[in-house]
Amino acid sequence: MVELTSKFGRVVKEHLKNQYVIWLTTVDSNLAPQPRPVWFVWEDDSFLIFSQATAHKVKHITQNPKVALHFNTDETGDKHVIVFIGEAAIDINSPPAHKIQAYFKKYKDGITSLDMTPEEFSREYSTAIKIKPTEVRGWE
Repeated sequence: MVELTSKFGRVVKEHLKNQYVIWLTTVDSNLAPQPRPVWFVWEDDSFLIFSQATAHKVKHITQNPKVALHFNTDETGDKHVIVFIGEAAIDINSPPAHKIQAYFKKYKDGITSLDMTPEEFSREYSTAIKIKPTEVRGWE
């Protein structure tokens, strides 16, 4: 479980609540890291991400569930470095994205910008990935 009550933990909690994108790094069959930006929500002490079923990240996770996630940083704006290490799994029992209130509320405009209805998005991004962090590190 990620500790969210310390000074650093409160910074992490704020990012989990307000960031639109997080970078997910999986490992391919050649053991090469493969980072990519993804949409996410934080629920039940885990990240929930939706993916196309045929995306490489899904295959990577089924072969090696160890992943890392991090938020963007920059020199003039957000200087907080937050890195999570965790275990990912395909969640076959997850409701579709548009049925998860927090996810739909957060990404409603993004889904619209993809020229998709919520139901179309859920059909296209039908694979739920749940990531349970085992470690968080960084600095504020």
